[in-house]
Amino acid sequence: MEAVGVAPAPLAAPVKKKLLDLEKPFPAAAAANGAKASPAGKWAMKKKLVGGDAGYVLEDVPHLTDYLPELPTFPNPLQDNPAYSVVKQYFVNPDDTVTQKIVVHKTSARGTHFRRAGPRQRVYFQSDEVNAAIVTCGGLCPGLNTVVRELVCGLYDMYGVTSVVGIEGGYKGFYSKNTIPLTPKSVNDIHKRGGTVLGTSRGGHDTAKIVDCLQDRGINQVYIIGGDGTQKGASVIYEEVRRRGLKCSVVGVPKTIDNDIAVIDKSFGFDTAVEEAQRAINAAHVEAESAENGIGVVKLMGRNSGFIAMYATLASRDVDCCLIPESPFYLEGKGGLLEFIERRLKDNGHMVIVVAEGAGQDLIAKSMNFVDTQDASGNKLLLDVGLWLSQKIKDHFKKKPNFPITLKYIDPTYMIRAVKSNASDNVYCTLLAHSALHGAMAGYTGFTVAPVNGRHAYIPFYRITEKQNKVVITDRMWARVLCSTNQPCFLSHEDVENMKHDDDEHHLHNTQLLEGESSPMKNSAKCNGSAAGV
Repeated sequence: MEAVGVAPAPLAAPVKKKLLDLEKPFPAAAAANGAKASPAGKWAMKKKLVGGDAGYVLEDVPHLTDYLPELPTFPNPLQDNPAYSVVKQYFVNPDDTVTQKIVVHKTSARGTHFRRAGPRQRVYFQSDEVNAAIVTCGGLCPGLNTVVRELVCGLYDMYGVTSVVGIEGGYKGFYSKNTIPLTPKSVNDIHKRGGTVLGTSRGGHDTAKIVDCLQDRGINQVYIIGGDGTQKGASVIYEEVRRRGLKCSVVGVPKTIDNDIAVIDKSFGFDTAVEEAQRAINAAHVEAESAENGIGVVKLMGRNSGFIAMYATLASRDVDCCLIPESPFYLEGKGGLLEFIERRLKDNGHMVIVVAEGAGQDLIAKSMNFVDTQDASGNKLLLDVGLWLSQKIKDHFKKKPNFPITLKYIDPTYMIRAVKSNASDNVYCTLLAHSALHGAMAGYTGFTVAPVNGRHAYIPFYRITEKQNKVVITDRMWARVLCSTNQPCFLSHEDVENMKHDDDEHHLHNTQLLEGESSPMKNSAKCNGSAAGV
């Protein structure tokens, strides 16, 4: 390709641009995952905020030209791709953005937006200069192999890139193992398998060693697939790449089976997990229904967020009680879980309980005098709530000899993680991979890609790592679960009112940040500087 001048990073025009360079202490979660701080001992986070009319705020992502302003641009090879010849509009308009909030009032500010994902008319890499690397980190999740496959095939088929390697065994593979050459032929059937062909691990993040590897091997595009801890590590890698002035795009693909990543609509593998959870719930229901006073207890994934348990419960309609980390419960006394179980058995003769792995951890810790410990990624090690709850139920009914029960406990956790992705997740993983590589070729870096309100967008790392997505138990979706199971909420009226008050205060705070000042740019700086989710 022939370079045609020097083009700056595209920005939404004609709005006024303002960058806020904010230094934050090195994040504890990244440190717990093994990441090391920069020599200055700080983790620099630079926010690119673009303000516009009527409270419009674009939280833009970094671009290679932010620190390498003389980079040339080239025509996008997609314009000559036969597969795209019938497409009405090849390329994304540089002014296209995706709004974070779609339900608004007529007097609302336009609010926060993200840059829309997709191919650009100009690219910052020639096909033969690209040397891409792909790594998978953290726990297993359905769809990992599909993302790897589509990244490789997309780079080859759409952009003519022929140098793509895989990093074995997570972050530590950058500096402790050889790379694996990846071609469309070698990855052709991997989407039909669970797990990840590249291997994975927790921890092992050494920023200096990883960036040394990128520099020594001439890697100029790196695709990092993992959860919020992995994305924190990716952000640190980007900052070190930028500090060294390397032409290297650092791109994240968010992965968590728990669906606990903030801002995005959902994470890949979640649909498959909910579908597979149905098998366990169905088995528990059959067991419970076939025995006198049968109880089926199913433990599902959900360390801090109960989305899998909630959606699996709604999809099943055979569940009598759903317990999640966000909704506290108690066992003994009036209105407690044990009283509800006894009443439901008297009414129906059987029941099914679905419990997320992170539910009731405080209750278990108190009863066992357990001291918190963490895994290699800095995640709190959880006690087995399924076994604990099953034993508590058995102990309760032992005191009632005229009320015999039959309890079956099912834990399908690792079976669900290890399956291949379903059709819905396969399509989703393909779109994620294509959006990621389009962004890298266009020179964007330091971002993760995911759908926001149904449109794929480029999101700054800090937005998806600053907090976790959790079930809002004062929201209508959780109310639908309670209607489906007819279980009590196990909360006092005072607890519910306090939660509503907190939500109202949070909403009021965000509204004031966006609408409280006359200057949209002032609002955007305030809003995004405080990491408020609008």
